[in-house]
Amino acid sequence: MRHTAAKLFLFATTALGSFAPAMAQDAGGDIVVTARRTEERLQDVPISITVFNQEQVSNRNIVSGADLATYTPSLAANSRYGAETATFAIRGFTQESFTSPSVAIYFADVIGPRAQGGTPGGNGAGVGQFFDLQNVQVLKGPQGTLFGRNTTGGAVLIVPQRPKDELGGYIEGSYGNYDMKRVQGALNVPLADTFKVRLGFDRMKRDGFLKNQADVGPDAFGDVDYTALRLSILAELTPDIENYIVARYSKSNTNGTAGRLVGANTPGCDAGVDRSRFGLPSPTSTAFYLAPLACDQLQAAEERGDGYFDVAVNNPNPFLKIEQWGVQNTTTWNVSDTITLKNIASYQEFRQRQSFNIGSDNYSVPAPGTSPLWFNTPPSQVGLPFTWVGLAPDSNYDNVNQSTWTEEFQVQGRTSDGSLNYVLGGYYEGSAPGSQFQGSLSPITTVLQPAQTGAPIPIFTTVSCANLQTLDCTAINNVGDPRIPSIIQNSLTRYWYQNVGFFAQGTYALTDQLSLTGGIRYTIDKVKGQGATRTIRIINGAPPIIGCAARGTGPDCLTTINQKSEKPTWLISLDYKPSNDVLLYAKYARGYRQGNVNASNAIPVAWGPEKVDTYEIGAKTSFRGTVSGYFNMAAFYNDFSNQQLSANLIPDGTVSNATPSQAIVNAGKSKIQGVEVDASVSYEGANLNVGYAYLDTKLKSYNPPTFVGYFPPTTGALIGGDLPLSPEHRLTVTPSYTLPLDYSVGRVSISATYTYTAKQVATNDSPYGILPSSDLWNLNLNWNSVGGSPIDLAAFVTNLTNEKYPVFVGNSWISTGSENLILGQPRMYGARLRVTFGGG
Repeated sequence: MRHTAAKLFLFATTALGSFAPAMAQDAGGDIVVTARRTEERLQDVPISITVFNQEQVSNRNIVSGADLATYTPSLAANSRYGAETATFAIRGFTQESFTSPSVAIYFADVIGPRAQGGTPGGNGAGVGQFFDLQNVQVLKGPQGTLFGRNTTGGAVLIVPQRPKDELGGYIEGSYGNYDMKRVQGALNVPLADTFKVRLGFDRMKRDGFLKNQADVGPDAFGDVDYTALRLSILAELTPDIENYIVARYSKSNTNGTAGRLVGANTPGCDAGVDRSRFGLPSPTSTAFYLAPLACDQLQAAEERGDGYFDVAVNNPNPFLKIEQWGVQNTTTWNVSDTITLKNIASYQEFRQRQSFNIGSDNYSVPAPGTSPLWFNTPPSQVGLPFTWVGLAPDSNYDNVNQSTWTEEFQVQGRTSDGSLNYVLGGYYEGSAPGSQFQGSLSPITTVLQPAQTGAPIPIFTTVSCANLQTLDCTAINNVGDPRIPSIIQNSLTRYWYQNVGFFAQGTYALTDQLSLTGGIRYTIDKVKGQGATRTIRIINGAPPIIGCAARGTGPDCLTTINQKSEKPTWLISLDYKPSNDVLLYAKYARGYRQGNVNASNAIPVAWGPEKVDTYEIGAKTSFRGTVSGYFNMAAFYNDFSNQQLSANLIPDGTVSNATPSQAIVNAGKSKIQGVEVDASVSYEGANLNVGYAYLDTKLKSYNPPTFVGYFPPTTGALIGGDLPLSPEHRLTVTPSYTLPLDYSVGRVSISATYTYTAKQVATNDSPYGILPSSDLWNLNLNWNSVGGSPIDLAAFVTNLTNEKYPVFVGNSWISTGSENLILGQPRMYGARLRVTFGGG
């Protein structure tokens, strides 16, 4: 404890050393947030929060959660499988594959739908949400007492515009490079004084920026194509009872993303690789056979003169299709001046279908003799395409199909003298399969060991499919033996979730200036997963042979796995307000994230919850006048244990038909500490916003269990090293200036946003796993109320300097002997025209 206190004191004195009382705010103090489930002034809430209004969201061209993370200190996104399926990390609390979100996404107070499949689903952070909003609030630190689902990292609150009293709305059109077209709008209709309706839509389409150089497949990856619809109904049933309904639907259909091949673990293509950590691949591994083929691809790219945004993926029909809809109802009853009852109920469905090459590869069978590793390949197989590991939906099912419903009841109250404000409540969340199963087909490349085949040498096997869904596939091996089978894995899974929570939190005014906040929650989590993972053995000239992939399964290969946990979480905070524009606070909180199961593995596995003890002190200050602004600071220290980390599993050849896999284990202990600063200053028409985050993370230990048939597992971080997606420094600076023009001309402003992100770890299992630092510039020119009319014009540029930077890594070096990078977007530019009518 003394060590923790010393760390906090050091951070506080460092940060406060740069604090100037002259920094404060005017407009910022009037921003209303719902970080504690009630409406409060931003500067009165003892939580580190970043808030974006709709204009700021538009100026940054935020259309997905991945875009939001680009401009938010302490927030990061894993875009390994595309921006539509990005997962969030805050302050180093990441979401590994198959785990529940460490950062929860809420839309109008309702958590995003569950989505668990072979790859991460949206869990609420996809496209089609960032339009017609009041604001977006990013809450940093554990959310364990008031919010629906416990998280260790934080929460993102997306707050839509509510129906208004006036007839009106807007229509907005945008056009930009890569043939970007976007049309969005809203119509607000007050059908009566007490009954109002708001309709909104958002349609966007943009060509991909990753040009595909393969002979098959789409011309480009990284495209955007979505439609989103929203209906909001506000009914004031009585002067004291309000009913608010939000119904929304979104659909996205793209080619998905692809990685750019950057290196292969074979002589001639492995410059700069640290052999003390990454030796040459073993003849018993798939990397031994695939690395030379990847090297050929690199040489072919050099001969073609490929640019930074050129990729080569031989999937003939890649796609990423996401469809989700939901209805939520919030009823608020002001029982008296001191008691308010609130009920929030929702139902949501999420479906995802995806086909892609996990390694973003372009392999084909080489001719005999072109490689010493390929001996007697039949001429009919030469040139056939194959992949290391592919993923496609089962012909009968979606990759992900899940329904989620929630029910939350709150009692918000205060004593008659206002000395105590409190919230009491209960929460229920249930989630079930949306169909009988969700299913995937995965062609698998593997190496069969002598113990498995009786041959004197390891044998490389793979499969080339003309139609994977109908199993129209050819078995391939490097020795040309027609008796040796190749493998396709068929994963059929279904999941049930149940989350029950009871919570209470109150703030008591000890004096006019000093308040004590205490909160507690008791959570019961249950997860049930069923998997029917099957291995389909392809032998040329014979019908496919289907068998159970997991050992010890029941009828139809079905395995059931359960996980249950019950944990309390709590919060204690002391707040001191020497004046209305200064808030000082110190708090201690216990955070918790539920365990989960993975039923799709050949080794079904469950893992327990993780926990964190967080210590935080902060200051929020503001001032008003000719120069107005704010300065907010938070310093924190986290003691993180039972950390849910990935265990990357590579077969060691001792178990028949073992395939590459990944498990989650409670094997980590970490420390996370840092400082966050959020400041703004305005003078006449000039404004400057600054956000900064310093993160110091360290994995203190990693002790995974052993898995029979696999080498000792590794994870994405090194003991003593930084946690993934935790850059030491993240800085955003947004200057803006409004020209002093007469109202009859309109409001003309120019703004820029600069974002610096220090280098960070994506994974330590690859020599390319450290992402370099990046410097991004955005520019916006806005002319609102052109000539006093209801027309707004804007021109925008994102990534002005066309910075070339990766946002994640494929993490395939150990498995394939090659690596690819997931790339950030190049320069995007365009113009917007918006027409507002009536009340907007």
